[in-house]
Amino acid sequence: MASQTGQTVVESERWHALAQQLRADSIRSSSAGGSGHPTSSMSAADLMAVLMEKYLRYDFSDPDNPANDHLIFSKGHASPLLYSIFRAAGAITDEELLSFRKFGSRLQGHPTPAIPWVDVATGSLGQGLPIGVGLALSGKYLDRIPYNVWVLCGDSEMAEGSMWEAFQHASYYKLDNLIAIVDMNRLGQTRETMDGWNGEAYAERVRAFGCHAIVIDGHDLEAIDRAYSEALGNDGRPSVIIARTRKGRGVSFLEDKEGFHGKPVPEGREDEALKEIASDDNLTVEVKKPDSRPEQRSFKSGKFEPVAYEVGDSVATRKAYGEALKALGAAREDVVALDGEVSNSTYSQEFAEAYPERYFEMYIAEQQMISSALAMSVRGYTPFASTFAAFLTRAYDFIRMASISEGNLRLCGSHAGVSIGEDGPSQMGLEDIAMFRAVHGSAVLHPSDANQTVKLVEEMADRSGITYLRTLRPGTPVIYSAEEEFPIGGSRVVRSSDEDDVTLVAMGITLHEALEAAEELEKEGIVARVIDAYSVKPIDAATLREAAGATGGRIVVAEDHHPEGGLGEAVLSALAESETGDLKFRHLAVRNMPGSGKPAELMDEAGISASHIADAARELAKG
Repeated sequence: MASQTGQTVVESERWHALAQQLRADSIRSSSAGGSGHPTSSMSAADLMAVLMEKYLRYDFSDPDNPANDHLIFSKGHASPLLYSIFRAAGAITDEELLSFRKFGSRLQGHPTPAIPWVDVATGSLGQGLPIGVGLALSGKYLDRIPYNVWVLCGDSEMAEGSMWEAFQHASYYKLDNLIAIVDMNRLGQTRETMDGWNGEAYAERVRAFGCHAIVIDGHDLEAIDRAYSEALGNDGRPSVIIARTRKGRGVSFLEDKEGFHGKPVPEGREDEALKEIASDDNLTVEVKKPDSRPEQRSFKSGKFEPVAYEVGDSVATRKAYGEALKALGAAREDVVALDGEVSNSTYSQEFAEAYPERYFEMYIAEQQMISSALAMSVRGYTPFASTFAAFLTRAYDFIRMASISEGNLRLCGSHAGVSIGEDGPSQMGLEDIAMFRAVHGSAVLHPSDANQTVKLVEEMADRSGITYLRTLRPGTPVIYSAEEEFPIGGSRVVRSSDEDDVTLVAMGITLHEALEAAEELEKEGIVARVIDAYSVKPIDAATLREAAGATGGRIVVAEDHHPEGGLGEAVLSALAESETGDLKFRHLAVRNMPGSGKPAELMDEAGISASHIADAARELAKG
């Protein structure tokens, strides 16, 4: 017993010294950068000291080791603490630590994967824990490697619904390899949090969601040690450690004081603060490495053998997406699929039925779906996630952050536009193209027939970044043969001649309306060139400029989308530097608020049907 007590005392002294160093370095880095969140870092320093010194298994010299644990700062503003951990582990120098927030430094204000030991970008609160769920899903069901996922959460972000989506899914999937650590320091940015230091209030909710809750004093080092040990011994349930802490811990004029969030130590008082912390600031911790280094998983791949659709058939592009995804799953073991509990509508059920071990149901939780897909891409998988186009708007911040995380996501939004018909406007994705066009590095695709959809699904699989495929509810005629290719960034001139008077540009459902309009116009002696702009971003500017030149600048764009940010604006942007002379442009889009009705009725009311396209073309041709 004496030996154990002596060992505990030595451990506690070591943990305390490390925690004080982490606090001192959080202050030093923030002061050097002139901004930051040192007080939010200081509250969690004891929690991270014990984790780093005793429980974390991570090889900082080999961040790609598949057996490494994952440490995510969901409260990404506590980046000074994370970077101080990296310095204590010997991963970065003191000089680099003091480059915090400076131009050109990889130690940015909030963590990003510019740093090799950071999996994903955090800083938009409520995202780190959902991503942690995705990493834990990968470890338990895909990688089958016993790493743990540690997520440091802020108590302020517990107000985000995405946190509770995460707890619910973690419990449902029995993620006992996930440990959430809630830094309950009471103070938010402008005021006390809703629950303050009421740890039991958090614990009751966490337990109601099926997780194992442990409430502790977050500055009691031995209590922290016991909590981590208990969490790792809790089989079948995720653990949530709710730790009561004090913001600015260790410095009397900062501790539990309002008005210091997001600010370095007041000018002229840094030395006073560091003296109070009294850290030697010379510790280097040898973080324990995983017991072994498994080989990187290799994925079998074979020939992609999709369904080939007959020209003239009527097939919904959403159905073609599902069948193409199933064929891709047969060809590639790295492909995984997720859905927001509408798989019988998006047709991802085709994949789910064929490869249930690689399909993850995210239910009606689109933020968790995107987070899990991002985490799986971090682990080297090729995720495809699908739901209704309209519902992806809920997850937009997660999509935006996924691009900062350098994630490779393939997203499919079905039931786009007024062409869905009777379900009405709540189900109509009419903003999705604008939303995805604005994402850094994204590609936005909208096929018009089944064979084109298949080719684009294949193209998506090997593209880096965020790729969005927009699919339709109704069946559309198959107009392309299965042998044709449709590269991302391309377009297809479906109809042209040397006598073209006007160019019709469309995609998806409106392409078929444009072709009908062209037939009608031809009877009147007006010859229309028809371009299928299936790749909205990147758009095929060269083909558009050539068409504008050939048809005297007369262009009609028709899209089943709101006018803002859709195909019309993409075409105008592509033509902005064109030297074709005057541009005579008509943009047909959904400008009214639609209701319920037959697809043809709604498209006609919106002014994007064949007759309206023909009218716009006539106006230009005769002008």
